[in-house]
Amino acid sequence: MMQVMVVGATGLVGSLVLSQLLVEETVERVVAPTRRPLATAHAKLINPVVDFEALPRDAEWWKVDSVVCTLGTTMKQAGSRDAFARVDHDYPLQVAQQALGRGALSYALTSAAGADPGSRFFYNRVKGNLERDLTALGYVSLTLVRPGLIDGERHAPRLVERAAGMTLRMLGPLLPARLRINPAERIATALVDAALQARPGRHVVSSDRLAA
Repeated sequence: MMQVMVVGATGLVGSLVLSQLLVEETVERVVAPTRRPLATAHAKLINPVVDFEALPRDAEWWKVDSVVCTLGTTMKQAGSRDAFARVDHDYPLQVAQQALGRGALSYALTSAAGADPGSRFFYNRVKGNLERDLTALGYVSLTLVRPGLIDGERHAPRLVERAAGMTLRMLGPLLPARLRINPAERIATALVDAALQARPGRHVVSSDRLAA
């Protein structure tokens, strides 16, 4: 029986990860730290309300077997490059460090297609820096899920993303797999599988494997 942490459980992919884990028979406890209390109530769920700028270091709920991280924002929501990097790099890395220090063996991340520390695009560079820094921590199992455009209903719609999604859905059969839209449910399933299987080594799940 496993204990799994989900970080980013209020988002599109994170909420689907949470739902899958709560009905998974091999999971006995799900820890979902959030900034605001979740509306979900479940016997397996522990939902500590935290400030990601000042995460508690000695909380018992850090003791998990696996971590799934789906934290992420947009430049518009963040307001600046520094704020974006805190949410998409610093917070996931701090969670990884804390959980690893309390015995976690596996970490699965929602990254991005094009993640590269040397990219000329700031977004891809931040994602690439996080992948590099997570790899350096030395988790027994590290899985980097790299979706392209994510398909699903968000609480706060992203208009540009929605328009692009409509176009890709229409063109889907004509496009190579790496350019097709990636359903949020498939991304969530890839993350949950990675957390539960915890295969040793570093693994990458590319967008073509997530394509509709």
